[in-house]
Amino acid sequence: MYERDFMEGTRGTQAVDWEERIDVTRLREERYERALERLRDSDLGSMLLVSDPNIRYVTGLAMTGGSGADHYTLLTENGDVVHWDTADHAANQRFNCPWLDDIRYAAPGLGNVPRASGRDSAREFLTGKMAELVCEAMAEYGVATEPMGLDVGNTGLVEAFGANDVEVRTKECVDLMHDARKVKTRDEIECLRQVAAICEAGFQKITESARPGKRESEVWGDAVGELWRHGATAQGGYVTSGPNTWPKHQANTTDRMIRPGDIVYADFYNIGYLGYRSCYYRTFSMGEPTQAQKDAYETARDNLYDVLSRIEPGVTTDDICQGFPDMAGEHADWYDADEHWQLTTNHWAHGLGLQLYEVPLIWRGLSPDHPIEIEEGMTMAVETMEPADRQGVRVEEMVVVRENGVEILSQWPVEEITRIDY
Repeated sequence: MYERDFMEGTRGTQAVDWEERIDVTRLREERYERALERLRDSDLGSMLLVSDPNIRYVTGLAMTGGSGADHYTLLTENGDVVHWDTADHAANQRFNCPWLDDIRYAAPGLGNVPRASGRDSAREFLTGKMAELVCEAMAEYGVATEPMGLDVGNTGLVEAFGANDVEVRTKECVDLMHDARKVKTRDEIECLRQVAAICEAGFQKITESARPGKRESEVWGDAVGELWRHGATAQGGYVTSGPNTWPKHQANTTDRMIRPGDIVYADFYNIGYLGYRSCYYRTFSMGEPTQAQKDAYETARDNLYDVLSRIEPGVTTDDICQGFPDMAGEHADWYDADEHWQLTTNHWAHGLGLQLYEVPLIWRGLSPDHPIEIEEGMTMAVETMEPADRQGVRVEEMVVVRENGVEILSQWPVEEITRIDY
């Protein structure tokens, strides 16, 4: 395992002048430079970014998420950035984002506005207008005759650009941005370290809040309040208890009352800090856990650390995934599964960054036949689970790949189930 350097560690979330913390200017600039470098190494003259995480990666803008294409960004091979957004957002960004020189009003060619229009003619108008605006900017910045990358595969938008004689390449653009984002900068890693610390404040709140008779939703609400207090955004996660812990309840957090003897676990996934997403499981017990629960947890924890011990630069994911359980045993039997791909989201590792799932993915359902190589600076969450007494335990670590192994960013105790005495 990686031994952390004494200079690396969680700081406060506020800005100060008396110590170095996350340098947000450096964070923006280094991400922009990585994307621009990949663009210049390609055959593309520009990229149109519609995906919110890609827009944030290049511009630093905290996008609202979900709506899509009422905001979009053009990056040219010359380093020019043009951003389009809705009226209020664009006006706000012009005032608050001095590092962006060219912010324009967007025609929302994809997303909520055309979807709600109710008319094919309206959708065609908006998509065509969006393409027209981008083509005008491409001409202004001298890249109109070169291929343009697009990070979404929307047929209507591709056709609209084709009508303007723009060659659009989607796969090349998607691959380019995946490559730029897969290895994290120093400040990106510190953002993930910070969000892990915030999640731990949420875990502590669960130990103080969970009691027999309290609803899962009440405990989750208390935890979310603590996350927000520390400056996080909570866009995902849940607390489940008792039989809702195995299989994981489809509605996530419910109004079930917690009872003595329950297993309670929390998944802080998609908790954001400066846009960087967590995925962090911990398991709790209401009182002393049973021996079966202890045994299941020991199995899940040992499987997890077996995987972690295999991760280092140069190793491929087909070798690493062998640390996860195979199809024999109670885990697969419970689901009546006979192939690994049927157990998606169980027993795997996935990249973390401005999205919950980034490169790499390590999973028995995919990695044996489609391996990729692990690189220093990749960040990921590794998670395992096991059933016990018609309940289940889960455990997960957030890590960064270092020269000789992994540094574990998550610090909540993992050796045993966290016992809550009430």
